[in-house]
Amino acid sequence: MTNDNSANTPVPNFYRASAADFKKIPGSPIAYWMEKKLLKSFSIFPPLSSTLEFRKGMGTGDNENFVRNWYEISLLNIGIGIESNEASVESQKKWFPYNNGGGFRKWFGNNESVVNWFDDGFEVKRRATELNKGGHWSRYIVSTNRFFQPGLTWTAISSSYFGVRYFPKGFLFSSASMCGFGEENNIIKVIGLLNTKISLKYLSVLTPTLNFGPTQVQKIPMQKPANYNIAKIVESLITISKSDWDSYETSWDFTTLPLLQSEYRQPTIRETYIKLRAHWREMTLEMQRLEEENNRIFIEAYSLQEELMPEVPLSEITLTCNPHYRYNVNKSEEELEALLLADTIKEFISYAVGCMFGRYSLDKPGLVLANQGEKIEDYLQQVPEPSFMPDDDNIIPILEDEYFTDDIVSRFKEFLKATFGAESLAENLEFIAGALSKSKKGGESPEKVIRNYFLKSFFKDHVKMYKKRPIYWLFTSGKGRGFNALVYMHRYNRETLAKMRTDYLLELEAKLDARIGMLSKKGNENKTDEPPLSERDKQEISKLGKLIDELKEYDEKLNNKSLAYIDIDLDDGVKVNYAKFEGLVGKI
Repeated sequence: MTNDNSANTPVPNFYRASAADFKKIPGSPIAYWMEKKLLKSFSIFPPLSSTLEFRKGMGTGDNENFVRNWYEISLLNIGIGIESNEASVESQKKWFPYNNGGGFRKWFGNNESVVNWFDDGFEVKRRATELNKGGHWSRYIVSTNRFFQPGLTWTAISSSYFGVRYFPKGFLFSSASMCGFGEENNIIKVIGLLNTKISLKYLSVLTPTLNFGPTQVQKIPMQKPANYNIAKIVESLITISKSDWDSYETSWDFTTLPLLQSEYRQPTIRETYIKLRAHWREMTLEMQRLEEENNRIFIEAYSLQEELMPEVPLSEITLTCNPHYRYNVNKSEEELEALLLADTIKEFISYAVGCMFGRYSLDKPGLVLANQGEKIEDYLQQVPEPSFMPDDDNIIPILEDEYFTDDIVSRFKEFLKATFGAESLAENLEFIAGALSKSKKGGESPEKVIRNYFLKSFFKDHVKMYKKRPIYWLFTSGKGRGFNALVYMHRYNRETLAKMRTDYLLELEAKLDARIGMLSKKGNENKTDEPPLSERDKQEISKLGKLIDELKEYDEKLNNKSLAYIDIDLDDGVKVNYAKFEGLVGKI
């Protein structure tokens, strides 16, 4: 095959190729531009199918009913690390980890979905039988003999990137997430190859539509490098990627926030972040070094030094702590750093809210209250002497002022004292406010900036973090800033709404009424010793009056729902349960 633009081929980009050469490529696609070395490799190296078995995953036929994000449901109902179908039945668990695609990420991650496989998938199989009009369920539920085995996976449909990830035992997999299985050592080496530039080169020929199925991937020629350190390199890459993935609360292996880990802890959040950011930078550069070494080894093994370079741009180092990948936007270093700092502080605030509800504890790693209907007594059984006490009634108000002792800003300040000490509270509040709002209004106090964040942005960020399946629900009167409160769905019970109404909404209305009475008294014309009502006081009375009207309208809805004694079932997922409170909760 030639690319000769001399007198014999005067037309630009004109290629000559032998039809016999195309037959060397499995499936014989038209790839007239393919380099000779790459083309030759199809005939001299065995395909990946000789090393691993590649499989397409199952289709449930009804993901709305059978697939959840793991954090929507009770932790006790999830079977993690199960070794076989038989063990899954014996465990009596309902939900199991599910490889289900996801965005571009290499080495490890995208582990968020679980699938209902109770009793060997009885309900899923029954649904598949219905879809097959009484025929066998195996038309849809495929590859069951590979369920719960460790392997590699990738997202079937991608953009211009191809990322392969390792997963341990205990997973099922969907048609959106293709998988490869075999001996552990072979899995590791194949992950190394598939995450190189070489694999993307082959796939651009084998599947030009960027729909990466097992049929195409298994045809890639496999040349095992002479360098036997490849497994060690790939294992290091997987370890770093897993550490990064588990540093965020949407991982089921999350233990605590990096900002609170002892190896980075400094007297203030600012100093702690500086040390943590230095670690993230080193981790990203080490990842880049290892990926480029992995590229170099395989490029040499395939003798493609003239065609490919081993360098990997920072935007393709798929760590969440790497802003070049995380934001994938054309921004300056300063802008990227500001985005990363802001998001790290938002994650700190999210973790603080989790501790306020008892989902997490400063005194115990990982999840604490993560099952349906758990109470403060369940928390104290696990953490008898907490350094930061969770909210007792599972209702945390977010209001314009500190009307209640469990006001969210007040509780956040207590959390800061518990984590970084009372002596640095003012400095930490200033740093947090600066990270949240670089353009805050002049004269606005740090507490005001943080309160505005809770009022305007916290729930939006929470919905985004939890992929539109929030676990902290925002009950809000909606029109203005009248009434807002967070409730942790795992601790919700049928008395929650009634308690919210009597202990918070009606109490707030009474306090606002009293404030109007106090202001009106100042302008009582019958008392000559009182100054006339100022314009500012008049505006406040008008504003409070509108808020009370808003609260009364919301009270009618809240009262009706509270009298219904609504139950929820976490197995139904956020979408179904959240809809039961339509008109009371913020929109997703």
